[in-house]
Amino acid sequence: MLKENVDVLIIGAGPSGCVAAGYLHKNNASIKVVEKSKFPRFVIGESLIPRSMEHYEEAGLLDALLPKNFEKKFGARFIRGKEICLFDFSDKFTQGWDWTWQVPRADFDNTLAQEIVRKGVDVEFESEVLDVQFEGTTSKTIVKDKDGNLKEITAKFIIDSSGYGRVLPRILKLDAPSSIPENSSMFSHVKDINRPEGREGTLISFDILETKVWLWVIPFSDGNTSIGVVGPTSFINSLSKDNTEALKSVIKSSDFYRDRFEGVDFLFEPHKIENYSCSVTQLCGSGFTLTGNSSEFLDPVFSSGVCFATESGMLSAKLFLKELKGEKVDWDKEYTEYMRRGVNVFATYVKEWYTGNLQTLFFHRPENPDVKRKICAVLAGYVWDEENPFVKKHDNVIKNMAYILNNEKSAQ
Repeated sequence: MLKENVDVLIIGAGPSGCVAAGYLHKNNASIKVVEKSKFPRFVIGESLIPRSMEHYEEAGLLDALLPKNFEKKFGARFIRGKEICLFDFSDKFTQGWDWTWQVPRADFDNTLAQEIVRKGVDVEFESEVLDVQFEGTTSKTIVKDKDGNLKEITAKFIIDSSGYGRVLPRILKLDAPSSIPENSSMFSHVKDINRPEGREGTLISFDILETKVWLWVIPFSDGNTSIGVVGPTSFINSLSKDNTEALKSVIKSSDFYRDRFEGVDFLFEPHKIENYSCSVTQLCGSGFTLTGNSSEFLDPVFSSGVCFATESGMLSAKLFLKELKGEKVDWDKEYTEYMRRGVNVFATYVKEWYTGNLQTLFFHRPENPDVKRKICAVLAGYVWDEENPFVKKHDNVIKNMAYILNNEKSAQ
């Protein structure tokens, strides 16, 4: 059996793995990336948020992404019947990036992966992790390549960026139930032949069909658009057993988008993902971290998935390098507690979205510009800024404001 020794083994070459690899490579760590799939490959999660742009820049990957001319995302639009709420990332409480992208993930992820390869990172595609054994913080990982050959990789540290593959949670039995309600989604792409000219044709939108059921529309710069529906698993499963007919029926129920997508064929059979929210009992351990969807996935409504992936990948890389230099790292505090703070903020927003409380704030008129700016900062991914009361007091601020607004409405 072939054997290798590296400082860091990264499992997965998605955004989290590539950000970690890019940063570690810049700082002269020896790394190996093992990726089960052949790139490019389809994956969902096509709407980014501004916070993640900082990670691509810091990892040295931004210059490879800019020439791809992905559709720029300057905010997000929420629709409820004839009501519209538009968030502009340039008008937010926390300083940071004012825009990001809407991306076909196959192309986006492949650009990241090929850039770290170009920089000299050892990436092994179509190779599967079979087993991991830890001796203290040192790990020995058995990997099988596409030809069936086995290899043992010894590493000082593992960053699990395996996404839905959830390699270490599976091997180490770290899976835990999510606190987010059981929702499912169904989605596909279309050639957007009826796309309006100008800004309207580029806007990412979330069309609320019922309080707990919503449609996403994500236009790409190549003329295609991603369309998906999210709702309680019971609702998704109550639709036609034919996924094409099921998704078409949901689109027809949208007053805003029915005409735009009527008669437009899907580019592939719609995918269905059931009960997608997940969690783990721990985010790190002796010699490893879990990043991105390998640890937590909340809900697609606020596009937080890739942001948490890149945030956790970058933080894993930085803390490992700190430890490699002989500095003390408190992983529970500096990694787990930090990541949990951000996850908990977004989890509150997801829960309050489905209770309807957050929708009450979005569509209340007249708008409160100060409240909107503070919520916009959260939607842009700045969920660690505790100067923002909508971050620091996330547990209560949304439900309390919704309660007041609903009482005022009832009294009128």
